[in-house]
Amino acid sequence: MARTRVRIPALVALSAALLLTAGCGDDVASDAPAGSGGGAKKDKPVVVVTTTWEGAFAKAAGAEDVKVIVPQSVHHAPDYDPKPSDLAAVAKADFVLYAPFEPYAAKIKEAAGSKAKLVEVNLDNDPDKVKAEVDKLGALFGTADAATSWKTGFDTEYGKLNKDLQAAWPGGGSPAVVSQVFTAWSAKLAGATVVGTYGPEAVTPAQLAELSAKKPALVLDNAHMSTGTVLPDSGAKQVKIVNYPGEDLDLLPVYRNAAAELKKALAS
Repeated sequence: MARTRVRIPALVALSAALLLTAGCGDDVASDAPAGSGGGAKKDKPVVVVTTTWEGAFAKAAGAEDVKVIVPQSVHHAPDYDPKPSDLAAVAKADFVLYAPFEPYAAKIKEAAGSKAKLVEVNLDNDPDKVKAEVDKLGALFGTADAATSWKTGFDTEYGKLNKDLQAAWPGGGSPAVVSQVFTAWSAKLAGATVVGTYGPEAVTPAQLAELSAKKPALVLDNAHMSTGTVLPDSGAKQVKIVNYPGEDLDLLPVYRNAAAELKKALAS
């Protein structure tokens, strides 16, 4: 019995010591900031973008927390006037993406908080330029692996659309097209040859004569900046090309929709 009376206090003391150590460990873990180690998940960067176009680039690069300032319902994004609530969101961002041609770019720069990094984005759906921007953003966000994965899927989808469109051209070859300056990427997608460009201003009588003389099969018009029928009486079919992605910030449907519109024009 004497042995039992000696061991019980010893066990109680040992248990108390273990509980105290565990309690201290819990306190340290709970006080550790996110991203400081110990298995804690690093916070995702907060990205504020002016339009869904920049937003799609950010999402492709791996960003998950993306806020868009200009509503997708606004037909011509540069006409939008940012509200005070928009500018407040900019101040809380880690990264702010904008295009230099956007008239509200100056307001966006002024509203950016001290921690926000301003990133100028080259808005062009040319595949090489898109991938260059996605690479750049992935490096900035620390999401290079996600950016690389997206580019692989993009190359697969783009190659398929390009092959389908080239097969749809009557008689094969590389047909001549006239393109608005911001939709030339869709001619590349179709494997067409751009024989002339116009815009963003309306076509002048001199340009009309010059472009009509090229005898293009198609006119690739910018749906966001359309100036009406570009080459009337020329016999060229006009196709509306949409540059901006939807609210889901998925860039691939922009290419699928352009391909569908081009195939429709060829079949009519």
